[in-house]
Amino acid sequence: MSGVSKACCSIPPIVPKNYQAKGEYKTLNGLKTYVTGPENASKAILVIYDIFGFFDQTIQGADILATANSQKYRVFMPDFFEGQPADITWFPPKTDDHKQKLGNFFQTKAAPPTTLSKIPDVVAEANKLAPAGGKFDSWSILGYCWGGKITALATGKENQIFKAAVQCHPAMLDPNDAKGVTVPMAVLASKDEKPEDVRDFGANLKMEHYVETFASQIHGWMAARSDLEDEGVRKEYERGYRVALDFLHKHA
Repeated sequence: MSGVSKACCSIPPIVPKNYQAKGEYKTLNGLKTYVTGPENASKAILVIYDIFGFFDQTIQGADILATANSQKYRVFMPDFFEGQPADITWFPPKTDDHKQKLGNFFQTKAAPPTTLSKIPDVVAEANKLAPAGGKFDSWSILGYCWGGKITALATGKENQIFKAAVQCHPAMLDPNDAKGVTVPMAVLASKDEKPEDVRDFGANLKMEHYVETFASQIHGWMAARSDLEDEGVRKEYERGYRVALDFLHKHA
């Protein structure tokens, strides 16, 4: 299965720095949420950011997901950390202090059950913004890094919301999670994920899937850790979004 079809996509020029967001912030289920995309879009994507929260590169990614394909989406990215994301200087951890702070963050703010429990109510609130009220025709989910773990768990056996999913440079990639995934899923890995985990996760996916390792890119290249002033990163950032959108266009 190829990653990109000729139908996808019209991705606008990537802005290296000082990106101007095209969406707006709304409050959904008590959470500040970045909302972007045409108000008449019939399909929606829930984006789960990485542990660093609302970064320009991640906001730009949400805007690309909303409008770059012939199928337009309303995209919702909630602030699950409620204004207290991890500090990007902690990663990769160079000191014991950084390791401790990251560990504490993953055990408290980023504990998956805390986030997973909020998703149904966020989606229910977001559905009120669908054209003519009611709900969107379909929901997909896309997660970066830590958000990839949430994406894998949110599409497990209890999933009643999502039709398709994408993980971008997933953190805590557990091949056992793949066994329960109930929807088509793409996994876009970086050179920093363990190759055997990527391979085994893909092998355990029972639904249609696409797995690719972007061998030149670091963990985080599609979100907060992407250096978009680097031409090589910019090209692979764009290609990552092409692959993600093409997959969602086929399956959502």
